[in-house]
Amino acid sequence: MTSSNGFTDEGLRKVREVLTRHVESGRVPGVVALIGRGDRTHVEAIGTMRHDGGAPMGRDTIFRMASTSKPVTMAAAAVLLDECRLRLDDLVQTWLPELADRRVLKRIDGPLDDTVPARRPITVRDVLTSTFGLGMDITALGSPIMGAIIENGLTPDLPEPMPEPDEWLRRLGTLPLMHQPGERWQYHIASDLVGVLVARVTGQSFESFLQERVFGPLGMADTGFHVPAEKIDRLPALYAPDPQSGEFHVWDESADGRWSKPPAFPGGGGGLVSTVDDYHAYFRMLLNGGLHGGERILSRPAVELMTTNRLTPEQTALRETLAKDNVHLSYGQGQHGGWGLGSAVRTYRGDYAPVGQFGWDGGSGTSTYADPEHGLVGIVLTQVGMTVPNSARLIHDFWTTVYQAVDA
Repeated sequence: MTSSNGFTDEGLRKVREVLTRHVESGRVPGVVALIGRGDRTHVEAIGTMRHDGGAPMGRDTIFRMASTSKPVTMAAAAVLLDECRLRLDDLVQTWLPELADRRVLKRIDGPLDDTVPARRPITVRDVLTSTFGLGMDITALGSPIMGAIIENGLTPDLPEPMPEPDEWLRRLGTLPLMHQPGERWQYHIASDLVGVLVARVTGQSFESFLQERVFGPLGMADTGFHVPAEKIDRLPALYAPDPQSGEFHVWDESADGRWSKPPAFPGGGGGLVSTVDDYHAYFRMLLNGGLHGGERILSRPAVELMTTNRLTPEQTALRETLAKDNVHLSYGQGQHGGWGLGSAVRTYRGDYAPVGQFGWDGGSGTSTYADPEHGLVGIVLTQVGMTVPNSARLIHDFWTTVYQAVDA
């Protein structure tokens, strides 16, 4: 069995065959995947940019990264921890006074005015670990608090565009918390809040700080919160197929779409666009303990903090329940156990990936993980949202074949 780039040739053929099978099924128009070990990479670009054909997928195709933005944008906060401009147990109200004097719902599905005082203020640690008290809780859909979160435009473009950061935070500050600060892990909103916090601490926009301290030094030239006009032909349409019929519907066009101009709110939770090579540079830096080509981007302890489980056993049990009891909504994404800073961290062997693998998946059909045990980075990007399980199944099959291909 011959070996190529740290993978067996037979294994790489299997990766390509499985991805090709998904594209030829007609359920996923195109896919770009990268697997890398050390300085070696293997890339597959299969299918087309549109459901009805169009230009072929390429290595430089730009994708909406959705929630796979979370592991990358967290680097901005890690830079500030390294420079002692933030401390984990600082009170966030120093920079975010809108979040002082919180009230907390007596019960998650109760009226918004049925509250008790927060037992303590919100800390930086609470925000960075997604435990500050508010989040997108799919087990509470239909409750007054989830209704208020959506109606206030606090989530990505549903049903209205998110307002600029100061107004977003003002609206957030009018709502009670779902849980006491530090009590429960909750999804997504904390990642957007990180961007507002970074901007307040630095006096720069979140995007400019990321460009200056992360994207620029890593050579991530195609990564940002929008696609400039000269690159827009590299951005495929994003589809959200009908859950009942499977019929393809365009959720976001390229030209004149949501990512064709700078957003009012640069969302750390799901706003980035990027390419497989840009994301590979970022995750390879994490595997290298914060170094990129001899330049230090993050300290080794900061990387270790980001990529190891930060949750208590009680919080981990709640997060596991959320994943396992809602597999019909997540299609199996999220069953890893732990959470670091902005990343899932695998704490048990639930499939082919080993304990310690870290990264995340995105609702636009994206998946990005690094594996310290094998020195492996894997990235697989599609343009099909997870309104149906098609892209999730492609992602699962990608990882199943990648781990078979690893030449130990």
